[in-house]
Amino acid sequence: MLEELKKEVLEANLELNNRKLVTYTWGNVSGIDRELGLVVIKASGIRYEDMTLEHMVVVDLDGNILEGKYNPSSDTPTHLEIYKKYLNLGGIVHTHSTYATGWAQACRDIPVFGTTHADYFYGSVPCTRVLSEDEIEGNYEKETGKVIIETLITREINPLEVPGITVASHGPFTWGESPKKAVHNAVVLEEIAKMAYLTNSINPNIRQVSKALENKHYSRKHGKDSYYGQKNEVES
Repeated sequence: MLEELKKEVLEANLELNNRKLVTYTWGNVSGIDRELGLVVIKASGIRYEDMTLEHMVVVDLDGNILEGKYNPSSDTPTHLEIYKKYLNLGGIVHTHSTYATGWAQACRDIPVFGTTHADYFYGSVPCTRVLSEDEIEGNYEKETGKVIIETLITREINPLEVPGITVASHGPFTWGESPKKAVHNAVVLEEIAKMAYLTNSINPNIRQVSKALENKHYSRKHGKDSYYGQKNEVES
C-alpha cells in the first residue's frame, strides 16, 4: 500500500539526518495521499541510522493504523490536525533542530532580519502560545496541532507563504506541497533561525528589514511575477 509514498517519506526522513537536523530519534516526516486520505509517517522511536521502508506506517486521518507493524510517531496526531485543516499541504516535518528550537524555547517569533529569510518566509516565523495545563494533560499531540492552526488563523498567515512555525517551549514544524519540500523548508528554517540568533547577538537593537525589501525578495521567488532561477527547473 502506498509504496511510492513510503519511499518518498523514507527518503525525506533520511534527508533530515543527512542535513544534521535530527539527533538520535528526534524528528519525523510524513506525507499524505490526498486522493485516498491516507498518511505515511515514520515509526516512533526509530533511530535514523536503522530506518528502512518497514518503519513507514500507514494511518488514516483518524489515526487508525492500516499498515505497518510498528507504532506510528507519537507526533502523528499533530500532523493529522494540520493535514485536515490545510488541504494544499502534502508533507509535514518536525525536528528539534538546535537554533529553531532555541527560538521556540525562548517563546519568540523569528524576525525578518534579512533577505535570506525573506526569500523563503513571507514574514516572521511565528511562535505559538504556551499550551495550558489542560491541553498538556489531555490529548497533548492533538492540542499541539490545534495551537499551530490557532496561531496561523489568528495571525492570518497563509501556510504556503510562511511554511513553518515554532511551538512554544517545544520546537519547529514545517510543511510543504510534498515531504521533500517540507524537509527543504526545515533546512531553511534552521539556517534563518541561526542567522537571526547571530544577528540579534551582534546587535540587540537591530530592526526588521523594510517591507519594501522583504516584499522584493519574496516576490522574486514566489508568485506570478517571480523571476529567480530557471523556468520548469526545481531549485537545488
